[in-house]
Amino acid sequence: MPADSSPGFTGETPLHRAGSPQRTATGPPSAGTAASPVEVRRSARRRRTVSAYREGDRTVVLIPARMSEAEERRWVNVMLDKLAAQESKRVLGDSELAERASRLSEQFFDGRARPSSVRWVTNQNTRWGSCTPSEGSIRLSHRLQGMPEYVVDYVLVHELAHLLVPGHGPRFWRLLEAYPRTERARGYLEGVVAAERLPHLPAAREE
Repeated sequence: MPADSSPGFTGETPLHRAGSPQRTATGPPSAGTAASPVEVRRSARRRRTVSAYREGDRTVVLIPARMSEAEERRWVNVMLDKLAAQESKRVLGDSELAERASRLSEQFFDGRARPSSVRWVTNQNTRWGSCTPSEGSIRLSHRLQGMPEYVVDYVLVHELAHLLVPGHGPRFWRLLEAYPRTERARGYLEGVVAAERLPHLPAAREE
């Protein structure tokens, strides 16, 4: 199912059903995304909306022809994140979360980080995860549920690293360098926090 978005977040039928795109560009995925290639299709008929969908082993992003290359890159990243979030709506159980942490430990820390427990909690609203090295326990905030997988993985890797290095000194951040999506995931989470801090305007009253 296509994920539709735009500068105004208005919906529109994907153009692969309405007409031929003006230009098709295929490239490697952006850093921090899945390994499938990304194809960008521009169309003069598309004015404001941006949409994306999976097509076989690739992701197709549909954009207006007038967009600059910088806007294209930004919207490709936005739509990849939206698709990833949609595809991760199924909430992992605690046992699945623990299995995921074990795989990440093997992949990035040679299995040296071995948590005794990994679970979701609902009482962490000011931080994304926490770790108690003396107990080997890792807890992830329920607010992460539904976010892109690479973001959840980053928080898991972050807390796994605390099993090896308790503080946030240089040695800790060197460990985090093993995870290639660290900067992107941190940017995503910082964007979520920034959005939550925006003032909420009162709803307009109907006349």
